[in-house]
Amino acid sequence: MTAGGAIFPRLKALGVDYVFANSGTDFPPIIEGLAEAAANGQDLPQALVIPHEHAAMGMAHGYYLMTGRSQAVMLHTNVGLANGAIGAINAACEHIPVLLMSGRTPVTEHSRFGTRTVPIGWGQEMRDQTALVREAAKWDTDLRYPEQIAAMLDRAHAIANSTPKGPVYLSLPREVLCETVTANGIGAPPSMQPARAAPDPAALATAAEWLAGADHPLIVAQRGSGGPASFAAFADWCADWGIALCSWWATALALPTDHPSHIGPDPNPWLAEADVVVVLDSLAPWWPDKHPLNPAARVINIGPDPIFSRFPARTFKSDLSITGESADTIPALIAAMKDLPRDEERLTHRRAALARESAQLRAATRMAAADSGAKGITKAYVSLCLGDALEERVSTVLSELGAILGPLERRAHKSWFQEPHSGGLGWSFPAALGAKLAERDRTVVATMGDGSYMFANPTACHQIAEALDLAILVIVLNNAEWGAVRGSVKGIYPGGFAAKANEMPLTALKPSPDFTKTAEASRAWTRTVTDPAKVTQAIGDALAATDGGRLALLDIRILPD
Repeated sequence: MTAGGAIFPRLKALGVDYVFANSGTDFPPIIEGLAEAAANGQDLPQALVIPHEHAAMGMAHGYYLMTGRSQAVMLHTNVGLANGAIGAINAACEHIPVLLMSGRTPVTEHSRFGTRTVPIGWGQEMRDQTALVREAAKWDTDLRYPEQIAAMLDRAHAIANSTPKGPVYLSLPREVLCETVTANGIGAPPSMQPARAAPDPAALATAAEWLAGADHPLIVAQRGSGGPASFAAFADWCADWGIALCSWWATALALPTDHPSHIGPDPNPWLAEADVVVVLDSLAPWWPDKHPLNPAARVINIGPDPIFSRFPARTFKSDLSITGESADTIPALIAAMKDLPRDEERLTHRRAALARESAQLRAATRMAAADSGAKGITKAYVSLCLGDALEERVSTVLSELGAILGPLERRAHKSWFQEPHSGGLGWSFPAALGAKLAERDRTVVATMGDGSYMFANPTACHQIAEALDLAILVIVLNNAEWGAVRGSVKGIYPGGFAAKANEMPLTALKPSPDFTKTAEASRAWTRTVTDPAKVTQAIGDALAATDGGRLALLDIRILPD
C-alpha cells in the first residue's frame, strides 16, 4: 500500500475512532487508500469531512473530554495548519492529546511521483511550516521515509498521551505519502506505550501530614478531579475532612456545586486565612494583586505538570510539588491520610461551619441570579434557568464566556467544561459537537457569547451538526459587544474615560446579526428571546427540539455585563 494509505489502518491499531479531516491537494494517496480499504471491507477509523480546521480541532478536544481517548486531526499543508493553530494552542494549554497532521507541499518540482502540479505547490511552501504550531506541540517531526509511517504514528500517539498530555504534530510530504510500503504488520499492537507519571510517595506523605494538621485547609481546583472514581472519592474526602474547595475560573468540575465543601469561584477571604493550600491542576489559582495569600501558608501544587513548566512566567508559590494525573494522585493522597491522627471535635466543628457558609453562598448566588431577571436578561439569570431545565437530564454544558457556574448548578462528572485559559475563541460550539459525537444519548449544551459564536465559524459548525446528526443545544448570550474586553478595561481603569463613555471604544459588535438565520440555513430549530419571562419556556422548547433530533439555537439578547 502507499504510505498515505497506511495512515488510517495504523491509527486504528492505536485506538483512534475518528479522523477529523479538511482535505487538500496533498491528500490523493490518503483518499485513494481510504477508497481501497472501503472496497476491501477494511475496518478503519471514521474519516469525517470537517469544513473548517478550527472546528476539527475543537471536535477532537470535545471528544477527548468525554472519552479520555485521543483522536486525530488531518489538515491541508500550511494554510490548513494555520487555521488549526488556535485549536492546538487550546489543546496544549489544557493538556489535551491530539494527533495533529498536515500535508506538506511537495519539495520536488518534476520527475518524481507526487511532485508539484499546480501553482499552490509553490505558493504554499514554507521554510519552517511546523513553526505554526511548534510552541503548542509536545513533539513534532516530518515523515521523511515511507517505511517510517507506523513507527512515527506510534511515537506521536505515545508522546501525546504521556504525562503531561498534549498535542503532537506530524508533517506529511506528498511525495513520501505516494511511495509504497509493505502492508505486513500494519495492524500490529503499538510498538510504544505512553508514560504515566506516578506521584512521589514521600511527597504524598508530607502533603497528607500538612493537610491532616491544618486548621484552615483550602483547595483551588480548575481542571476537575480526574475520572469518575476519583471525582466521587474526592467529594467524600473533602466532606470527611471539612476541606473548602474554590472553583476559581474552573474549566472542569471538581466537586458538585451543591457540595458542602464547595465555596464557589471567589478565593477571598479563604486564601487570607488558609494555612495549607492545595493548588490542584490549576494554571492560575488566584489573582495575585486581588487575592492575598496568607504569608504563613504552605502551598502544595499537584497536577500532571504541577508548576506548568511550559509557561515562561508562573511564579505562584509551591512548597511541595507533586506530579501525576489527578485520577492517580487524588486516591493516593486519600490513602495517605487514611490512618493519620484526627481531631474529630475540630473536624466536626469545621465541617458544620463550612457547610453553613457554603449553603449561604449558594442561596445568595441563586437569589441574586433570580433577582437579576427583573432588570432584564442577564448571564446569571439564563444560567439559573438552564440549570433548572437540565435538572433531570444526563447533560454536559460547555461554556465559553456564556453560562456561569454557580447560578448554573452542576453536580456530575463531565457535566461542566469552560473555555481553555489560552482564550482561543470559537471553542465551545465545535467542542460540544465532539462531545455529542462521543455520547449521543447525552444532552449537550454549548453556551457562548455572540463574539465567540462568530469565531466558531458557525456556518461550518451548523453544516457539521446536520451532516453528522449532532442534535445539541446552542445558546448565544448576545450582548452585542466584546463583554470580556469591556470588563478588562473597567477592571484596570474603573474611573476612566472608557468606563464612563456611552459606548466604549473597540468593544461594540453592532449591529448584531440575526444568528437564527445562520442556523436555519442548516435546518436548525431556532428562537430569539428578548423577554426574561420567556427564557425558561424557550430553553424547554429548545431541549425538546434536540430530543427530536434537531440542533436548536437560542439567540438570547442579554444586558451588558
